[in-house]
Amino acid sequence: MAVAAAWSGSGGLDDRVPFLARLESEDREALLGLGRELSFPARSALMHQHEPSSHVLLILHGWTKVTASAENGYEALLALRGPGDIVGESAALTGRPRSATVTALAPVRASAIERGSFREFVAHSPAVSLELLGLTSDRTRAADQRRLEFASMSVRERFAVLLLDLLHTHGRRTEAGIEIDVPLSKQELAGAVGASREMVQRLLKDLRARGIVVTGRRTLVIVRPGILRRIAGTTFPETFDPRVGPAASPSPSGTSAL
Repeated sequence: MAVAAAWSGSGGLDDRVPFLARLESEDREALLGLGRELSFPARSALMHQHEPSSHVLLILHGWTKVTASAENGYEALLALRGPGDIVGESAALTGRPRSATVTALAPVRASAIERGSFREFVAHSPAVSLELLGLTSDRTRAADQRRLEFASMSVRERFAVLLLDLLHTHGRRTEAGIEIDVPLSKQELAGAVGASREMVQRLLKDLRARGIVVTGRRTLVIVRPGILRRIAGTTFPETFDPRVGPAASPSPSGTSAL
């Protein structure tokens, strides 16, 4: 089954430039000057779904996951956000409660800007406003494309595409294979492809039995990416240069306007 561009290298989980990289240097420095730097330990929450908005965060170092929970307890992984990304901007601009939870995957440093200061800065900076609008548009378009493509794929195919995309955006070459350098649980992987934890567990068991992946506690190493490409039916490149740990470029996609 063919996979559209949103999941074939130009899109997917890493298809955009982070917010700070979109700004001119003067605007970037001025915006950062409004904030105060905060540190968050791994697995701690930076923001909580449904809480009122009081500030936005500009991520300076480290990676986070963006998740949303339904009333029945199902949790979906919407995106990964890293250096240069902004989180909490939607709630700050609209005054609505936050739509998702942001959690540190590793130690994170971020600049916190109070909601009033952020709104005033954006209101008086047309260039920044346009870049923020462009970021929102890119996130929405990527999420829409993902939903469209996933609707035509089986869970097995969706899961293979997700692993390949994570391999390209967060792959780190090791002696054992290519390690996905972000610690995601089975529930979080399930939430990223619209499946149950039990289904993902069965899929991983099959991939392990076939020698395609090796798993541990919050670790995942891809040994035979070529088999994943055949499962996904996509045209990911046969070779690539894995990053040595997560790069300081945009993190995964999804919609995560908080």
